[in-house]
Amino acid sequence: MPLATRVTLQAIPDGPAGTAATLRAMRRFAKEGARNIIIREQALACIRGLPGHKNFSGQVRALHRFVQTRIQYVRDIVGVETVQTPQMTLRYGQGDCDDQATLMAALLLSIGHPARFVAIAVIPGAPFSHVYTETRIGPKWYPLETTEKFPAGKPMQFARRMVLTL
Repeated sequence: MPLATRVTLQAIPDGPAGTAATLRAMRRFAKEGARNIIIREQALACIRGLPGHKNFSGQVRALHRFVQTRIQYVRDIVGVETVQTPQMTLRYGQGDCDDQATLMAALLLSIGHPARFVAIAVIPGAPFSHVYTETRIGPKWYPLETTEKFPAGKPMQFARRMVLTL
């Protein structure tokens, strides 16, 4: 069955169950996107010319810089949670945190880097309000926040989190 270009999550539950449903849609899009030639070509273009034979941290930083600087942050429709495919985020050059995280994960996966999504609540007792991608280099997972001008690997502040590994 062909992959939709965008999913509008209707009738999802509130709270953590709704966050989990959103993360599952993101995982589906990221895994499919990683196998898309347009996504892989973009990842390869981002890392072209990096020094070193196996410069994995340089590859991660290059992909992070691309999403952070080339994808404009645009919020969802008021009251409607949407997630778009990595291909559409790349095409539009726009998306919210879940769209950017999904593109980031697809780019990473397309060149062999593991990825996971981290949804966070920044205030204790508050709902989850943000998501970003992490990748593992060696034994350590590195946060890749793309909606703010944070460097790759900068630890995120949160009161609680939900993690979904791809």
